[in-house]
This record gives sequence, structure tokens and C-alpha cells, in this order.
Amino acid sequence: MTKSFVELLGLLTWQTVLMAAAIFVVTFALSLSLVSLILVKLPADYFSASSERRFWDDRARWARTLGMVGKNLLGAFLVLLGIVLSLPGVPGQGILTILIGVMLLDFPGKRDLERKLVSRPRVRDGIDRLRRRFGKPPLVLE
Repeated sequence: MTKSFVELLGLLTWQTVLMAAAIFVVTFALSLSLVSLILVKLPADYFSASSERRFWDDRARWARTLGMVGKNLLGAFLVLLGIVLSLPGVPGQGILTILIGVMLLDFPGKRDLERKLVSRPRVRDGIDRLRRRFGKPPLVLE
């Protein structure tokens, strides 16, 4: 009933291999572009303890509640996606996607976790290098 590995390899055609490669390239480019855009648009002091964060304070209570639910759902999705992107052989910016997902979530200890992720030397250097390329100041961590 189950096919052997050799039989499965026989099902591969150049079309399927090229389609898989195209999907790989497109998803890699999209994830890299989205993560880069978000990291460049962040205020430099976003991760500092003195940075005050308010989400839609000027909106009606129902809109703010609906926005918070949507923001948390998107954050959970991005954290899960980041975990998948962190697996070997999967294209994308896993750690940075997890960071953006965590930034969207609301939970106790969130700011400490964000700072811990961003303070990793490779992550911090990569973010600051990207921000410098677009004329933005480096991140401020206290």
C-alpha cells in the first residue's frame, strides 16, 4: 500500500522540481521583504523600557477589542510560522519572524522576552545593519 522511496522519486519531474524551487524563492523573498519592512519602520527606542506602547487608544472600545484579538491572532500565526522557518532546509527568517510575532502578542513578560531576542548579538547586528542601510538609527536597548 505504501510506496517506497524509489517509487516516490520516480514521480518527480522537472516541472515539480522547478515548481518547488519557485515556491522556495518566492516565499523566501516575501518573508525577507516583510520582516525587513517591519524592522526598518520600528522606532529606534521600541525595545527600550521607557518606550510607551498604546494600541488604538483613540478608537471605540469595540474596535480596540477587535483589533487586539486580530493582533494577537496574527502574532500567534507569525510565531508558529517563525518556528517552521527556523527548521533546517526551510527558507526564511525564522528568528526575526518569531520576534515580530512576539511583538504583536500580549502576555506577561513580553517586553523582557523581546529584549532577550533582540539583544542576541547576531540578531541585533543584523537588525542594525538593515536599519543603517535604509538610513535609520540603530536600535536603543537600555
